[in-house]
Parts: sequence; C-alpha cells; structure tokens
Amino acid sequence: MRKRYDKEFKAKVALEAVKGEKTIQEIAMLYQVHPNLVALWKKQLQEHAAVLFEKEGKEHDKEETARKEEELYRQIGQLQVENEFLKKKFKQLYGTEPKW
Repeated sequence: MRKRYDKEFKAKVALEAVKGEKTIQEIAMLYQVHPNLVALWKKQLQEHAAVLFEKEGKEHDKEETARKEEELYRQIGQLQVENEFLKKKFKQLYGTEPKW
C-alpha cells in the first residue's frame, strides 16, 4: 500500500531541499522518504512558487471572464440568426439582396 504525505510535510521537505544545506540523500534519510520523492517535491516547489504571489481573486476573475465570453458568444450567435432572418425577409419583400 502506498504511503501518502500531507501537503505541509511535502512543503517542509521541499523547502529543506531548496535551501541546499543538506544533500537530497541526507534529507531523504532524515525524513524517511525516498530520494526521488524529495527531488520531485523540490522540482514542484520551484515550478509552482510563482503561484503563491498571484493576486487574490485571480481565479474568480478567470471564471468571470469565461462567463462573460460565453454570454457574448451566445449573443453573437443570436444576432447572426436574426440577421439571416432579416435578409431572407428583405429578399422576399423587395426581391433583391440588401445593399449594405
């Protein structure tokens, strides 16, 4: 059965590895984890550290933008349908295509 580690433990081990005061092997023996896990957690910490400094509510902004975009696409579709309908009716009434 696989052993699971909580995020606080992973962060503690990864920070220890980033400091560079001890080797990955020493850290692995100290915390009784496999050296590959220490290296993986260190890599993940370094890759995702920038996320910690993002503004609060940025996820909310992305969701809000996606919702607005979806609404705009819906409106564009509706306007296209209405435009085609009006072109068709114009042609039926006047016998020619509109000249705009």
